[in-house]
Amino acid sequence: MKKAILVLALLSCGCAGGGKVTQFSTIDALLAGVYDGDFDCAQVARAGNLGLGTFDRLDGEMVVSGHRVYQVKSDGVVLRPPGSLGTPFATVVNFRPDKTFKTSSGLSMRALEEQIDRLCPNPNGIYAVRLSGRFSAMKTRSVPAQCKPYPDLVVAAEKQTIFELGPIDGTVVGFRFPAYFKSLNVPGYHLHFLSKSKSSGGHILGMTAESGSVVQVQECKRFELLLPGAGGAFSKALLEHDRSRELQQVER
Repeated sequence: MKKAILVLALLSCGCAGGGKVTQFSTIDALLAGVYDGDFDCAQVARAGNLGLGTFDRLDGEMVVSGHRVYQVKSDGVVLRPPGSLGTPFATVVNFRPDKTFKTSSGLSMRALEEQIDRLCPNPNGIYAVRLSGRFSAMKTRSVPAQCKPYPDLVVAAEKQTIFELGPIDGTVVGFRFPAYFKSLNVPGYHLHFLSKSKSSGGHILGMTAESGSVVQVQECKRFELLLPGAGGAFSKALLEHDRSRELQQVER
């Protein structure tokens, strides 16, 4: 395991209770094919009780719930990976919601995002999101493990497996990041799903939440970024390019 360099950015003053987001590496590094697990699942679980990410060699989608890490593999199987399993990218927070509402009718993914936007009107803030309930439709994906030399993420995602899971009960976790984070994390909404039975999930491509689903949101005023140490793939990656278009291809 390479030694991590810690970078701390305070997005607001006097924010001890404002929710600290901890992030391991950057989204641009992932887009560039930096898939080696320089961090491990035990670190991720200690850092937060809600979050998402991926795994060493990009082997599946990560859901963090209750300080537990879940791995949604490309064959649809959900595992509790060992703490020693590596991750090249993850984002977590100790979730303590400051806003809660229930959906009054069935909402598409876009309609749900618009409701949250109205509740959280600061476009330059970071928000953590959890949504629990029943979903009449849930479309997710997972990406299989890659072999070296690793392809860029746009190419790796071409081999993704898509799951049509609804109707289903479960929990959505994720974040809304502002546009200025575009090289560090996913601007806008980035959401993962885990079924109530812990038997299915993945990165969300689309969904419809049924009436009565509970939406919880936390504004996060602190951001902590941990970077892999020198000598590995991260230090050799070409990260000076704007990869916004690639990110749109992969995440949406």
